[in-house]
Amino acid sequence: MIALLPDGLHLAYEEAGSGTALLLVHGWPHDHTMWAGQLGGLATYARVLAPDLRGIGGSTVRGPYTIDQYADDLVAFFDVLGIARAVVCGLSMGGYIAFAMLRRHRDRIRGLVLADTRATADTNEVRANRARLIALIEQEGMTALAERQLQPMLARATIERHPALVDTVRQMMASVPPDGAIGALRAMAERPDSTPLLETVDVPTLVVGGAEDTVTPPDVLRRMAASIPNSRVEILEHSGHLSPLERPAAFNHVVSEFLGALLYD
Repeated sequence: MIALLPDGLHLAYEEAGSGTALLLVHGWPHDHTMWAGQLGGLATYARVLAPDLRGIGGSTVRGPYTIDQYADDLVAFFDVLGIARAVVCGLSMGGYIAFAMLRRHRDRIRGLVLADTRATADTNEVRANRARLIALIEQEGMTALAERQLQPMLARATIERHPALVDTVRQMMASVPPDGAIGALRAMAERPDSTPLLETVDVPTLVVGGAEDTVTPPDVLRRMAASIPNSRVEILEHSGHLSPLERPAAFNHVVSEFLGALLYD
């Protein structure tokens, strides 16, 4: 499906289920297909919406690429679909966008699921690595980038035991438009520190991630959750940075419990 935003941007998305809106915001370098297990597994609990961000998948490849712009795009997406408020679930970069939505459009958020993400801004070391990834994309293309990113994205057991899933992730990353991938890298490098925002979060919040995530390790998730009032944290065993893909049933279980508590609160 395609949503036409007021500025002429086309956002491609998939939708399943009905009821409370659950927005799934993908990470980098991913697209909405990373949420296949949630579109199938959470549709009995919510109206599940999984868009491609601008520059990704079937969406328009056009800047500006900033974390705030992605957030504004998604609120415009809500308006087009007639959604007043939603539970926002963001993975990695999607979590950065969820924080931007909280800063800029707090009244549109009913709850937060922060998956394999962090509140802090990039360190100089991380910014330098993003610059190296931009150079890799410009010189060798997205296929080389996909090979480079497999190990950071997935748990060792996933890589060793689930070759079909590994190939799915490889193909997803390789298919991201280079301009969109580079724009997202620059957007992440320039994003603000969201740590001061944590203590102000006033909606129910679930923090979830993989026990073997080396990008946002469990200690990072626990510290973030400790700063968010009335939040809970769930660490999924045998999972890396892509916990919804690597452990879809476990991820869906904790999210469905969170949604159930939210609906009956």
